[in-house]
Order: sequence, then structure tokens, then C-alpha cells
Amino acid sequence: MVDTKKEQEREELHRAIWAIADELRGAVDGWDFKNYVLGTMFYRYISENLTGYINAGEQAAGNSDFDYAKMSDTETEEAREGLMEEKGFFILPSELFCNVNERADSDENLNETLERVFIHIENSAKGSLSESSFAGLFDDFDVNSNKLGATVGKRNERLAKLLHGIAAMNLGDVKDHDIDAYEYLMTMYASGAGKSGGEFFTPSDVSVLLTRLGTVGKTEINKVYDEAVA
Repeated sequence: MVDTKKEQEREELHRAIWAIADELRGAVDGWDFKNYVLGTMFYRYISENLTGYINAGEQAAGNSDFDYAKMSDTETEEAREGLMEEKGFFILPSELFCNVNERADSDENLNETLERVFIHIENSAKGSLSESSFAGLFDDFDVNSNKLGATVGKRNERLAKLLHGIAAMNLGDVKDHDIDAYEYLMTMYASGAGKSGGEFFTPSDVSVLLTRLGTVGKTEINKVYDEAVA
């Protein structure tokens, strides 16, 4: 039986990604586009994850109107060490995804802002157990690439549209389902050649079908041969 809600959420995510693709069409190829979208999605995710964690703690303590995103950077510095121990990373309120996105259209140095934010996030994890997970996390997100535009103004215009597009995604409703944005982005460009990696990508539906065909009538499987990685 088809899960209608899940399919609707999947279609919503797909439409949102295609809308961003239309904004960047002709500027970046499939591989780079995937890096920009996934990098921005992850930036949004960790920003909301940290904000939600802090807000929940404060609200549980009786501070119902507390919102970490609205605090000043100075006010939060004293909590940095404790949050690093608990979460493994730290983001200043001014550098949260929601605040950078809100200022994006008026930020003449948006590319520099994002570069600085990404460096701060990566550096915040140094010395913690999560250091290896955050090291070089945003290396593939080139905010100064000519592929985004020939001028700083053009690049910032596209970066702002990218932020707005990710902000518009209804990720809160899909996070608990098995809708894989990475897989969908790969599928979008699987027909391409070269570094798009399409020739090495098999959509999950095909993998599931092949698995079912290969295991018909079998109760035990000893070995599996994957020709794609042979």
C-alpha cells in the first residue's frame, strides 16, 4: 500500500530542490550543485539542532520565551565551553542559518560571511571528540567560485537564492522519514557523464528490485557480488 503522506513529502522536497536547480541553472554542474545544496542543508540542520537543544533546556527551566537565535553573541560566549562538551560544536547566534539567511539580500559580503561562518563552525569542534567529523566539512562549498558568477555581486545573488531555497524547504516534516535528499540529488544528475558519478550510481528502487529477483526462493545467502564495485 502506498504511503500517501510520505510520497507527498517526497514530492515537496523534490520540487524545492528543482526550484533551487532552476535558480542556479547554467552556473554550476550537477556535482557542484549537489555540494552546495547538501552543504547548505547541513548548515541549516546543525543550526536548528543547536538552537532547539538550547531552547528546550531553557524552556524546561521555566524560561518559556527564550530564543537562542535572538540572543547577542556576547551573551552566549560564556556558554560556549559547556555546549562544546554537550554537542561537540558551537555556533554564535549571529552565525545561525536563520540569521544569515535573513540578512542575505542586504549583505554585500555574503560570500565572506558564509566562508567565515563555516570556518568558525569547523574550528569550534577542534579539541573535541567531534573534531574529525567537522574537519574540512565545508571544503567543497566554494563561496568564491566563478561558477556562481563572474562578479562578487552575482555570486552573492546566487548564494542568497540558495539560502532562501533551503530555508523554504519543509524539512521539519520530512526529517523522520526515509527521504534521502542526497540520493535524490544523485538521481537528478545520474544521466550525466564525468565527475557527476552517474555511471557509478544505482537508484535504490533498482537495487531493491535486483535484490528481490536474486533472492527468489532462497532462505539463505552466502555471498553477494556487486559488479559496480568489482
